Amino acid sequence: MKNVSDAVVVGAGPVGCFAAMKLAKLGLDTTVFEEHAEIGVPTHCAGHLSIRSLKNLGLYPLPQGIVENTFSAANFYSPNGTKLTVRVRRPVTCAVNRELFDKFLAGKVEAAGAHFRLSSRVRSLIINDGFVAGVNAKQENGNESQVSSKIVIDAEGISSRLLRQAGLAPLKGERLVYAVETEMENIRNVEEDTVEVFLGRNYAPGFYAWIIPRRDGTAKVGLAAKKGNPKELLQRLVHKHPVASKHLAGARVTRMAFHPITLGGPVSKAYASGFVAVGDVASQVKPTTGGGVVFGLTCARIAAEVIQGALEKDNFSADYLGLYQKRVVDALGFDFNVMLKARRFLDSLSDEKLDEALQFCNRLRLDKALRDIDEIDFQGQTLLRALTKPAAFTALAYFLVLYLTGNP
Repeated sequence: MKNVSDAVVVGAGPVGCFAAMKLAKLGLDTTVFEEHAEIGVPTHCAGHLSIRSLKNLGLYPLPQGIVENTFSAANFYSPNGTKLTVRVRRPVTCAVNRELFDKFLAGKVEAAGAHFRLSSRVRSLIINDGFVAGVNAKQENGNESQVSSKIVIDAEGISSRLLRQAGLAPLKGERLVYAVETEMENIRNVEEDTVEVFLGRNYAPGFYAWIIPRRDGTAKVGLAAKKGNPKELLQRLVHKHPVASKHLAGARVTRMAFHPITLGGPVSKAYASGFVAVGDVASQVKPTTGGGVVFGLTCARIAAEVIQGALEKDNFSADYLGLYQKRVVDALGFDFNVMLKARRFLDSLSDEKLDEALQFCNRLRLDKALRDIDEIDFQGQTLLRALTKPAAFTALAYFLVLYLTGNP
């Protein structure tokens, strides 16, 4: 087994696989370490993704069986049941089977010529003279291995183990929410092409809850919260919410998983000499929705392009790899700033103010102003386009006043 690679990728989730695929296609000898024995297992994410973004990344349409449903509408509910519906002209999002989606990407990695080491947990970085120079890993059978490399790409998810070892600041714990993800059957009276979103501190403080229906009558149901027990909050949603309870009271949970989500925006520095971080570990996650797949894939593509330049120049110093951070900021910085402000606004609202806001949006007929939306990931750019509509501009002004009056 080879113990030298041009590039080592830690983590075989979508972001790690996409980075490995891009690196291998650019001609780098690439090895991917994954602590689990099987790609895509266990799953933690609902897999609700933008169709347009997947197309832009060259990943859509997907092979048959991966897409579970497509959506052209969303219902947003306040805690007392006030509803705002946004329906667009064509499907803009899809729900994917995350296990199959991850395996699809892993197949692309192998086709590009990269190599997997499954059941192999990276325990530490090899650091020589201030440069990350590879990894130390331990296999499930207890065997240990060391692989030297010119670059290590950290795509390990929410953990900050390797960030710390590379001398970088870890994720900020106060900016995490904690999620419960379930799959349920016997869902009742849910529109097949519509995602249900439940807002408010009483059910999901600091975030929201969701129902993402499948075509077979089952659904992905979950929530995340800044405080409180996610499992207990989910039970409250299922049995107490005036709308969600009608959909879920008779449902049966067939799978349940828990995981944290980072909402604080990208880490201030995601690179060091011989090292870059991509995806959740770098907090490249939308602060509004908690979605990290598309932005993580986008950053993985940027990282691969910068790493190719580093290889050509034989320069893997932090000075050169800083270009990765600059290009990420250029590509996503505006949208992240808008979403961070939107997250602060949403977190500031009491349940009563949230209900008032949804009622105001209904009176404005904001749904009509948003009918042509086809982009849900780059939300800053979407906001700029929406503001050409008087209703959207008025709504933004109202939200600003609401925020300022609620935060003396």
